[in-house]
Amino acid sequence: MPKGFWIFLIILLVLLFVLFSLFPGFFGLAVSYDKSEQETNIAQIKDTPAIPVIPPLDPVAYDKKIKDLANNPPPPVVVQKFDEVTGEPIPPPPPKPILWPVKTVYPNAGAILPFNRIVAYYGNLYSTKMGALGQYSEAEMFQRLEVEMEKWKNADPATPVIPALHYIAVVAQGSPGENGKYRARMPDSEIDKVLAMAARINAIVFLDFQVGFSTLAEELPVYEKYFKLPDVHLGIDPEFSMKGTSRPGKVVGTLDASDINFAAHYLANLVKENNLTPKILVIHRYTQKMVTNYKQIEPLPEVQIIMHMDGWGGQAKKLNTYQQFIYKEPVQFTGFKLFYKNDIFEAGTALMTPETLLKLSPRPIYIQYQ
Repeated sequence: MPKGFWIFLIILLVLLFVLFSLFPGFFGLAVSYDKSEQETNIAQIKDTPAIPVIPPLDPVAYDKKIKDLANNPPPPVVVQKFDEVTGEPIPPPPPKPILWPVKTVYPNAGAILPFNRIVAYYGNLYSTKMGALGQYSEAEMFQRLEVEMEKWKNADPATPVIPALHYIAVVAQGSPGENGKYRARMPDSEIDKVLAMAARINAIVFLDFQVGFSTLAEELPVYEKYFKLPDVHLGIDPEFSMKGTSRPGKVVGTLDASDINFAAHYLANLVKENNLTPKILVIHRYTQKMVTNYKQIEPLPEVQIIMHMDGWGGQAKKLNTYQQFIYKEPVQFTGFKLFYKNDIFEAGTALMTPETLLKLSPRPIYIQYQ
């Protein structure tokens, strides 16, 4: 090889070395030699929450669980009877219609119901008289709620229990207030407290609405930022939805299927727009007129509807209320409220147990303590 070639090769190698040292990214081999920067990048990767993988709905498992919740008694044994004069067989009476389970749409993936039972504490942080949420200190409330959850876990081991805080975000009141709506909106600071409390025990949250002379269309958007959160759901209370002239507390209010459908579609749109798993809509009920046109209520893939038995009193009264207004007018799922004080006013009465409630047809999937 001529001497000039070797000189050219050496110069080329030196130039390449200098270029590599000064511009490693040009060669696609950039490496950070800053140890602190590397450690920061690793920490950021570790702290980045993993996107949960939501398995698709299993329709077979869903149908099986729904059938179990229906808890229908076995069909009666039909004994053939004969006419004493003619000896002809007497046709048996027609079987009673089977109302449960309700045939509705399948929910989207990630639905809480019917695979879990929700056990909730209800109330408002401003009041010690509106329910367990607000009556007790945070530590005592958590302890009491855990006791109730354990009772349900033991009574029905096949159904996991999810804790919930059911907070009254719009409270009906006896005075008109500044806007004449006979309702008071709770400030964001109070709702934020409830969300923080729920996060400490991995609970979901329900925001409950007693609209007074206002409407769901007027009140729900005020709290829309909360409903965009994956673990915040909705409760609506017909008792305090006033359609006439009597103020809240004087007569029992009412909600029509059109009101309920508005709330359901409002939630469904938020679910679709924000890529959320299905929301839950709880409707309180203990009289016939509290909910009208129930057959027109629309369960949606994005919203699971619970008709919640909200009456108080002795066991016989509560069971009759459940039979008349929850069982006979099926929508989708059912709930049952237990009052620590009002259910045991009468001497010799006791709070109903999970074992008793699990004998109901259908079995309630949402349990609320007040």
